[in-house]
Amino acid sequence: MSELTLSRDERLRLKSESHHLDPIVLLGANGLTEAVLKEIDRALTTHQLVKVRSPALERPERERLFLEIAERLGAARIQLIGRLMVMFRPLPDDPHPRASRAPSAARGTGSDTSPRPRSGTGPGLARRSRATPGEAEVGGRRKRPQT
Repeated sequence: MSELTLSRDERLRLKSESHHLDPIVLLGANGLTEAVLKEIDRALTTHQLVKVRSPALERPERERLFLEIAERLGAARIQLIGRLMVMFRPLPDDPHPRASRAPSAARGTGSDTSPRPRSGTGPGLARRSRATPGEAEVGGRRKRPQT
C-alpha cells in the first residue's frame, strides 16, 4: 500500500484531536515486527486515529520507522513528536471519514464541547446551603442572626 496524503487543514485538525489520546501501541526493543504491524492495523481499523510510542531511537531512525508503518498500512502520518507517532486511516466502509467531517458535526452544537465535567451551579448541580437553622446565607457568606 502507499501512504495516505491529507491536506494541511485536515492534518492540523487531526493533530488537535489526537492531543488527548494515549498511546495504544508500544513498540518494544524488537522494533517493527509483523505482530506489531497487525496491532497497529487493528487499532487504526478500530479507532482511525492512533498514537504509537516508539523505543528510544535516534530521530532519523524514528522518521524511517514512521514512514515505513504509514506506507505498509496505507495510513497518513499526522505528527511525529519525540517518541510519539500519530497516524490516521479512515474506515474502509465509512462514507464520511473523520478527516472530512465538519468540525461542528464532530463536536455537536453545544457551546461547551469539553469532555470534562462542568463545575458550578446548574440543573442537578445546585449548591447546598451551609447555614445552620437560625443563620441566613447572604452572598455566599453566613450571617448570624442579630440578638
